[in-house]
Amino acid sequence: MNISLQSKTALVCGSSQGIGLAAAIELAKLGATCILMARNESALQQAVEQLPASYNQQHQYLVADFNNPEEVKSVIESFVASNPVHILINNSGGPAGGPIVNATEEDFIQTFNRHLICNHMLTKAVIPSMKEANYGRIINIISTSVKIPLPNLGVSNTIRGAVASWAKTMANELGQFNITVNNVLPGFTDTQRLQSIIESNAVKSNKSIEEVAAGMKNDIPAKRFGTAAEIANMIAFLASPAASYVNGTSIPVDGGRTGSI
Repeated sequence: MNISLQSKTALVCGSSQGIGLAAAIELAKLGATCILMARNESALQQAVEQLPASYNQQHQYLVADFNNPEEVKSVIESFVASNPVHILINNSGGPAGGPIVNATEEDFIQTFNRHLICNHMLTKAVIPSMKEANYGRIINIISTSVKIPLPNLGVSNTIRGAVASWAKTMANELGQFNITVNNVLPGFTDTQRLQSIIESNAVKSNKSIEEVAAGMKNDIPAKRFGTAAEIANMIAFLASPAASYVNGTSIPVDGGRTGSI
């Protein structure tokens, strides 16, 4: 099975920590040169230093705030003007939780811009070099809410579904160019975001953090949270030549928690 990514360049968004950073580490292990993209420059500097470079890769980072789509567009267009990108990992932090009836119009607009609009800008920018190389992998990190909406995540459920539909449409259009578009749907993954959700739920329910975490784990057939590295393994496979005929899919990586086929 060919999973080598030597001579490939991967742009990994939201990669200063969590799943994004774990994905960059796995891609770098397979030989890819990684370009990290996030808003915190000091965190990006530290993240780049963690990337393997066994194949003499020269990893870099780009600073852009996904709350500012025009900034993202300017930064990526400047980069691709002189650098090819073969792999794009679309990933950014999710919105705050809460019932959908409490969401404001601005909550939806801001989340739509951060996720779908930024994804679209980044994808459009890298398509030309993918077509030229006859190799492209666009992987969107979304959520299992694409399959079944999750309680108390009204805005996220809405926008994640829109991103999945956008991705499927893009997959249909780009497949002829050997460019695949797939979605990875992480379940409960042991990251800073999950810890903040657990803490928030503990306060709301007047339970301990341990009780809330235990209840969440009990809903998972695997009876544990996933790790960022486990999500990254799926991302790395989809980015590789071995996944050349996997296109337009949404794949849960959730220990079996999602209650649909």
